[in-house]
Amino acid sequence: MRFGLDIAQQRLEWDEIESRAHFAEDAGFDGVWGFDHFQPMYGEGPGPCFEGWTTLAALAGSTNRVRLGLLVTGNTYRHPSLLASEVVTVDHASRGRVELSLGAAWFGYEHQALGWEFPDIGERIERLEEALQVINLLFSGESVSFDGAHYKLRGAQMLPKPVQEPRPPIWIGAGGERKTIPLAARYADVWHSYGGIADLRRKSLILDEHAELAGRDPASILRAASLSISRPLDETRREIDELRDAGFGYLIAGWPGEGRAKVEEFVGAVFE
Repeated sequence: MRFGLDIAQQRLEWDEIESRAHFAEDAGFDGVWGFDHFQPMYGEGPGPCFEGWTTLAALAGSTNRVRLGLLVTGNTYRHPSLLASEVVTVDHASRGRVELSLGAAWFGYEHQALGWEFPDIGERIERLEEALQVINLLFSGESVSFDGAHYKLRGAQMLPKPVQEPRPPIWIGAGGERKTIPLAARYADVWHSYGGIADLRRKSLILDEHAELAGRDPASILRAASLSISRPLDETRREIDELRDAGFGYLIAGWPGEGRAKVEEFVGAVFE
C-alpha cells in the first residue's frame, strides 16, 4: 500500500504549505497532494488559497523524493493545451515526479464567482474525454491535430516531451457508474473515488468490466481512495486493511483538523 498526504493548501500561509510538504517527504509518504480550487472550500469568510499547478511547481524545487499532484485538477479551469504545458513543466522541474489527476469539475459557485464557463454535467464529461485525448497527443512531442466538438488543434507541437515515459501517470477521479467510471476504464492509469468500502468495492468491479470492454487488463489500473486519519487508530487500520482487500493500492490521507501531531501518530502506527 502506498500513501499520499493531502496538505490542503487553503487558509494557510506559504511557509506552512512548504513545511507540510517537507514533513510528508521526511515521514515517508509517497506523494504530496493539493487541490485545484481558487477560493477556500471550507470555513467561514475569505482566506488565502494558492493556485494548484504553480504550487506544485514551487514544491518541485523544494522537495527531492515525493511525487506531486492535485486531487483533482478541474478540467474546466484550463484549456487542455495549457494544462499539458504546465504538467510537462512540473515534470521537468521535479525530475519526473508529477502525477496528472483530472476530473470533470463540480464546484459551480466558484466558476460563477470567477467568471469561468460551467457547462452541464454531460458537456463537462464530453470535455474531459476530449481533454484526455488532447493531452495525450501533446505529450507525444509530435506535430498533432485534433478536431473535437470542444477543443481543436492545428499542427500543434509542445516540446520538451515529459521526463516520464511514455508520460506522467494519469489519474481520473470518477464515481459515476454510467459515464465517468467507463471513462476511467479507457484512459486512467489510476482510478480515484470516494465512498464507503462496499460502494468502492462495487464500483471497482464496474471498472473491471469496462476495462475489459475497452481491451485493457483491469489489473493495469491502480485503485486509489481517500483516507480520514482523524478517527482512532484501530479504525483507521481496519479501513486500510479493508481497502487493501478490496484491491486498492494507494490511499491519500487528508490533513486532519487535529493538526500535525495526529499525522505523526498515524505515521508512527502505520509506517513503522
